[in-house]
Amino acid sequence: MAARPECGEVVVEGEAVDGREEEEDNRWARLLPELVAEVVRRVEVAGGERWPARKDVVSCASVCRRWRDAAAAVVRPLPESGKITFPASLKQPGPKDFPIQCFIKRNKKNSTFYLYLGLTNNLTGTADKGKFLMAARRFRRGPHTEYIISLDADDLSQGSNAYMGKLRSDFWGTNFRIYDSQPPYDGAKASSTRSIRRFGSRRISPQVSSGNFDVGQVSYKYNLLKSRGPRRMFCTIECPSIQETWENSLKVKSLRRMGTTILKNKAPRWHEHLQCWCLNFHGRVTVASVKNFQLVATVDPSHPDSIVDEETVLLQFGKVDSDMFTMDYRQPLSAFQAFAICLSSFGTKLACE
Repeated sequence: MAARPECGEVVVEGEAVDGREEEEDNRWARLLPELVAEVVRRVEVAGGERWPARKDVVSCASVCRRWRDAAAAVVRPLPESGKITFPASLKQPGPKDFPIQCFIKRNKKNSTFYLYLGLTNNLTGTADKGKFLMAARRFRRGPHTEYIISLDADDLSQGSNAYMGKLRSDFWGTNFRIYDSQPPYDGAKASSTRSIRRFGSRRISPQVSSGNFDVGQVSYKYNLLKSRGPRRMFCTIECPSIQETWENSLKVKSLRRMGTTILKNKAPRWHEHLQCWCLNFHGRVTVASVKNFQLVATVDPSHPDSIVDEETVLLQFGKVDSDMFTMDYRQPLSAFQAFAICLSSFGTKLACE
């Protein structure tokens, strides 16, 4: 004889289920949306200095539909959310309508550079510890200089599971190549014969074949006449594809080639009263330096009839202290590409200054 369900229990397919479990689930689901968003935000921030564990975000999303929606709002692609949540965000294009504000700390003793996401408007780095994103170290390899870029500040080698790519210069330090550890689009061929590896769990995209893929070039024009003014830069970048929505990022499994973007440094104006070249950095740069620059889009010589926005600054870099620099970037550049371009500005370029 089947037992009758007691008060507070429900029968599902002939089995008694404790109604208190359902009540507990409803209690979590009835939390205010603002409180749910705050819980997920704290998981995402993770103390401001670490990447959130995927299992923590998944656990939040598994509670109920409302929690799942709150978690989905956090992990949406960077162009849509404007948030750098997981390491994959570092190779996604930035938002279109506003820049991502970062800063770079330089350690001259070991030629290492650290990129942080700014969490406040403080420019000195004393109050804003920032969220660590990646690091790079300069190595001299024969006539060339290389900057190895990694997710791990303590493991800066191409054999590391945290290897993201590198920046390589010519002998004069005026022409640079940017290499990505991931293919920028389906069918891209690696530029080196380095053995193919698989990314570890901490890499940008697990189970994606890695190598060294040429994704950009940075050139500094010679200044043989020693005319006054800042360095002149030109960049050719293979920009990452843009997933406009979170739903599309789940559906699209292939990477389309988006074409190249041509950038040049924005021409400064000569200030007669100050007797110096000036650019409007909107308070984000406080120290005059030949390294300071702003990059804007320019017309591709192969498509002279194309129309581009030559006023919007896509990347700006400038000095705020002896070893502190700000880096602000936006679409179509990724944080990785912006960091690599800024690294090219370090070092003396006698023929360009």
